Amino acid sequence: MPKMKTNRSAAKRIKFNGKGKAIRRKANLRHINSYMSRKRKRRLKTDTIVKKTEMKRVRKMLPYG
Repeated sequence: MPKMKTNRSAAKRIKFNGKGKAIRRKANLRHINSYMSRKRKRRLKTDTIVKKTEMKRVRKMLPYG
């Protein structure tokens, strides 16, 4: 059976922590941020864990993660 391919775009965006949970960045912090409050921007900076409902899709994209 051939090797499974890793989705390279997902590999650049998603990392796994020690417990095997997927870590991702939050969206909406690229540009046009001047209208946002400091509090909102500060919260968007932090990484977050991928939801359980999305983990099946992530595991398929990153089989060796």
